[in-house]
Parts: sequence; C-alpha cells; structure tokens
Amino acid sequence: MSLIDIISSRRSIRRYEPRPISEETLKLILEAGRLAPTAVNRQPWHFIVVTDPKLKEKLSQARFNQFLKDAAAVIVGCGQYSGSPGDRWVPIDVTIAMENMVIAAWALGVGSCWIGAFDEKEVKELLGIPENVKILALLSMGYPAEKPAQREKKPLESIVHYNKF
Repeated sequence: MSLIDIISSRRSIRRYEPRPISEETLKLILEAGRLAPTAVNRQPWHFIVVTDPKLKEKLSQARFNQFLKDAAAVIVGCGQYSGSPGDRWVPIDVTIAMENMVIAAWALGVGSCWIGAFDEKEVKELLGIPENVKILALLSMGYPAEKPAQREKKPLESIVHYNKF
C-alpha cells in the first residue's frame, strides 16, 4: 500500500481485539514519533505508554473514553515547557509526532483514536507528570475489532486556495 493509501484508509478505532501490541511494533510506532520535525529541533516531547490494565481503567473513566480500557496501549503525548519564546511551538511539535505515530500504527495494522477529552490534572496525578509538562492528547492503540466506514470529507476545491484566500 502506498503512503497515500494508508492515510486515506485510516479510521479512528474505538473497538480493539484483546491482544497486545508486540514490543517491536510498539517501538516502530514510537520511533515514527521520535523522527518528527520540530521547531529548532527542540524535541519538547515525552510519551507515556500505558499498558497497565488498572491505569487504562482509570483513564477510561472520562465521559467519552470508556473504550480506553480495551486498548492494548494508550500513549499520552506530553509537551515540556522551558519558559522560552519557542514554547509556543510545543503543541504543534507534539501533535506532529503523534500523527506520525497514528500513520505508522495504521501501516503496521494497529488502529488508534485521538483523545482530547480528559481531565489533565487527574491524568497528571495518575501518571506522575511534572508541573512544567502539559498533556496535549492521548492516543488509544490496538488491533482493530471494527472497520468504520469513511466519513464524508470536504472536497479539496472547497478548502484549498492558491495565492489568495
């Protein structure tokens, strides 16, 4: 499959098979994140890979996150802030790295879903995340137990502009 085919076939997966992701596959997914570009090559990220069933159960208690307990892993994407003007790029840098992981995972047969609904204070306490580190998103990961249909996307002509808006 070409990269464009992988990107166009990717779906958000919320139902997972009850099997773990191999250490080798998980490392490839994380490596894809590590290789992402960052502003001034700061690499302000930290990724917490949660596989402990008790921790996943606690992460799944938010209103829309019940499926997290069934994921093989939950990757918590964090950005470390230094107090410099370059900190404004931290959310973008971490997000690019996490999207690299999403695409790499799909190419390896692993589904994922972006999670933005979480209580940052609770998750920081649960996982021992320092004060100067912000949680930007969570990614559930696992082998898909569902095959969602493609959702409608806006046509390219309605979102792309050349030279002027």
